[in-house]
Amino acid sequence: MLVPLGSSPEDIRVMKIRFWGTQGSLPAPMTAHMVREKVFRALQAAQGVDLSSDEKINAFMDSKLPFAVRATYGTNTSCIQFDNPDGAYIICDAGSGIRDLGHSLMMTGEAKQPHTYHIFMTHLHWDHLQGFPFFVPAYIPGNKIIFHTYHEACEEAFRRQMSSPEFPVPFEGLAADIEFDVQKPLTPYSIEGFEIDSILQNHPGKSYGYRFRKSGKTAVFSTDSEHTHDAYEEDYPFVEFFKDADLVIFDAQYTMADATFTKASWGHSSNVMGVELTARARAKRLAIFHHEPINTDWQLDDFLRNTIMYRSIYHQESADQLGHAQYPEEILLCYDGLEIDL
Repeated sequence: MLVPLGSSPEDIRVMKIRFWGTQGSLPAPMTAHMVREKVFRALQAAQGVDLSSDEKINAFMDSKLPFAVRATYGTNTSCIQFDNPDGAYIICDAGSGIRDLGHSLMMTGEAKQPHTYHIFMTHLHWDHLQGFPFFVPAYIPGNKIIFHTYHEACEEAFRRQMSSPEFPVPFEGLAADIEFDVQKPLTPYSIEGFEIDSILQNHPGKSYGYRFRKSGKTAVFSTDSEHTHDAYEEDYPFVEFFKDADLVIFDAQYTMADATFTKASWGHSSNVMGVELTARARAKRLAIFHHEPINTDWQLDDFLRNTIMYRSIYHQESADQLGHAQYPEEILLCYDGLEIDL
C-alpha cells in the first residue's frame, strides 16, 4: 500500500483510492506461457537463496523480485473506488473491475447490508460498462445504484448490453433500485463530502474527466483523453484542471510515437504528455492508467522506467520555468489491487 509522501503509515488518511480495473480497451488476462515465464524468472533469481520458511520466501519476493515477476499490472478494465467509510460507495466507471469490487464486498460481508453506490461514468464505451452485469450488489434487494453521467444515452447503453441474445439476465431482472442521474455537461457535484468538478475530454463519443476534492485533498481521474498540439498552449485547460492535485490518474496507453503517428485520433494519450501536463500543473503524483492490452508486464515495467527517465530530462530542459522542484514528485503504474492513500 502506498502512503502519503513524507508521511508514516500511522498517519490518518484523508482520501483512499482503490483500483479494481486499470487495463485499457479490453480485459487481457495472462496466458499459460506468461505465467510459466514468471515462474521461470522467479526460480532463476532464487538459486542459492535460503527459502526454508514462509517468512523468508515472502521477504525474497518483496525485496528481490521485480513487480513484473511477482505480480501483474493488468487484466480488468476501468474501475476505481474512493473509500468512504460508513458512507455510500463512490465509484468511477463500471468496467470489468467492478465485478471484483462486488465480489470483494460479498467476501467481507459488506454487501449483506443495503448500501448506496454512486457510479460516475467517464463515457459509454463497452470497456467502461461491461462489468456491470456481473456486479453482485445490483442483484440484491435494498441496494440503490445511481449512475452519474453527462451522456443522455447512458441508461440505453446499460440496458442494451443486458438484452437478448447478448446476456441471459435482462436489465429488468436486477433487484437493486437503479437510477440514472443525467446532468447537463460539466455540472458540478457535491456528494458524500466530495466536491466533484469535470472537464470535457478529446475522445470518440465524448469523455469526461473528474476532479474529486475532500478535506483538502484532490485526486483527478482523467482516462480516455487524447492531448494533441493544443496541449502546449499556455492556457490549455487541463493544466488548470490538474493544478496542485495530490494525484492525477492519467490515460497514458501509448508511447509518444504511437500517440502522435500510428494511433493519432484514437482518443488516448502518452506517458510523455502525462509528465509534461502534471509537471506544468505541479501535481504531486502521476498514476499511469488504461494500459495498452498487448503490452506484457515486462514492457510495462520498461514503460514506467522510461517515463521516470523522461521526467528527469524534461526538468533539466525546463528548469527556468519550473524551478528546482520536480513535478510530479512520484510516478507510478496502476495495477488491479493498488491502493493509494492521500
